[in-house]
Amino acid sequence: MTYNKKMPLPGYLTSSPTGNFFLLAGPCVIEGEKMALEIAEKVVEVTSRLDIPYVFKGSYRKANRSRIDSFTGIGDLEALKILRKVGETFGIPTVTDIHTEPEAEMAAEYVDMLQIPAFLCRQTTLLVAAAKTVKMVNIKKGQFLSPGAMEHAINKVRDAGNPYVAVTERGTTFGYQDLIVDYRGIPEMKRMGCPVILDVTHSLQQPNQTAGVTGGRPDMIETVARAGIAAGCDGIFIETHQDPSVAKSDGANMLRLDLLPELLEKLTVLRMAVNEIDK
Repeated sequence: MTYNKKMPLPGYLTSSPTGNFFLLAGPCVIEGEKMALEIAEKVVEVTSRLDIPYVFKGSYRKANRSRIDSFTGIGDLEALKILRKVGETFGIPTVTDIHTEPEAEMAAEYVDMLQIPAFLCRQTTLLVAAAKTVKMVNIKKGQFLSPGAMEHAINKVRDAGNPYVAVTERGTTFGYQDLIVDYRGIPEMKRMGCPVILDVTHSLQQPNQTAGVTGGRPDMIETVARAGIAAGCDGIFIETHQDPSVAKSDGANMLRLDLLPELLEKLTVLRMAVNEIDK
């Protein structure tokens, strides 16, 4: 799949000579240096073999939690330093979420891409602050927004002088406790001239549970990911962990790390077939 002139991308996302999708993957939140380095090492092994441009993802802090006693992080600077170490150790770019305008400048010193959480995708001052760092900005589509409405968020980043912007589909609210992916949104958002990423694992969340802990359907990860590749998404977002059952955040919808290689192998085969069809 070729990128048009309206779709500027940093080099680390266009390094695949085979035209493979790119991958944002890692733990939901940084729990410690050892776990982060282990995850990055495993993902680098498979993405290097499959020619998948890879960006390590890890939140340095989780600001949006259902309960006040939920784990939020190990400390901002400690987690950001781990993200920097992951990038330097493996020579890969990194991405993390930000939640307020001051965080944009702080996080930009440690990572290569800034991510805007779905619930904050309409916050103009946050989008502008992220744009001004000149880092690529990945905007999660709000669960409450149509794909077409994301053009306004995209333009806020561009109008602030930053052409490097991506948008991520992560499901739309379906009733009170479920999400559904409308795959029509992938080509619709691609027409806005920016890369479209499918957040596979968050699209399978089951939010608003009475226990105050979000549920999920990890058994459907492959189904959603395959459909996204077939629909033409440019990148895939997957949260993964050595043992999701003990993960401190979003364990209910994460992919177990040892299952990632087989999934990426299947998605690569599918992507090559899509590329052939699109020629």
